[in-house]
Amino acid sequence: MTHFHYSKSTKRGIFIFTVLLIAVFVLPDLIQYFRPKSKIEINQWTIQEKQAVQKLSRETTTNYRKNWKEGRYSKPVSKFNPNEYTLEQWMALGLSEKQSAIVLKFTNRKIYSNEELKRVFVISNELFELIKDSTIYPERPKNFDKQTEYILEQELIVLDVNRVTLDEMLAARDISVFDAKQIIKYRDELGGFYSKDQLNEVWQATPEKVILWEKHIQIDLKNVKTININNCSSKQLSFHPYISWNLANSLVKLRTQIGSYKEVQEIKKSVLMTDELYEKLKHYLIVE
Repeated sequence: MTHFHYSKSTKRGIFIFTVLLIAVFVLPDLIQYFRPKSKIEINQWTIQEKQAVQKLSRETTTNYRKNWKEGRYSKPVSKFNPNEYTLEQWMALGLSEKQSAIVLKFTNRKIYSNEELKRVFVISNELFELIKDSTIYPERPKNFDKQTEYILEQELIVLDVNRVTLDEMLAARDISVFDAKQIIKYRDELGGFYSKDQLNEVWQATPEKVILWEKHIQIDLKNVKTININNCSSKQLSFHPYISWNLANSLVKLRTQIGSYKEVQEIKKSVLMTDELYEKLKHYLIVE
């Protein structure tokens, strides 16, 4: 059996190395243990700073939204009679040319109070709040028979949904910003509405909402965009909400087989076409 013998200097070296090794692993923990504990205080300051930043962020966002709304319209430079304002003057307040023309339809018949002005549907709540203290009106005629108020109510429904802009639709107080955007988005995807019943297909539409929307909407079929099924691709067809990718391929293959479509109802030969779907699609397809 072999025995190892170390000299005194070797033993001393091993001892020193062992002590250093222990110090490397133990010393950091000892330093951390005896260090003054200020960790909690630092965290408290961090939380306070975060709260201050969050508060400032909320205030900045609120002020931005407020300034955006206020900046959209201009306050009249002086008192004015709405019945005497011109198209250009209404536009100077922030209305579009179309909106200003609609206001003139009412003021040409005369209005006599802020209550009547507010009922002009293209004047938003923001604009009304900005101008209400600057308006002056003529005295109401003694023989006034409520005809103006009747007209205000009747002319509320003047929006062609297939041409209306977002700003014009927002003037209708029964339609929210979200709903107006969804109606216009779906209209553009379809190519236009051919029936008010299609409003029920709008994203997040409810029967209660549709009843309110219908009061402000009329439909001009001349503004419905159509697709020529004799020269369109499967991809173009599949963009339409009523046409799936499989149906689009089927219609193009059918066109290839028969040469070309002579009339729209020939698409009913596709095994994927149903009578119900055809009744919807026939408004958007043409043969040329």
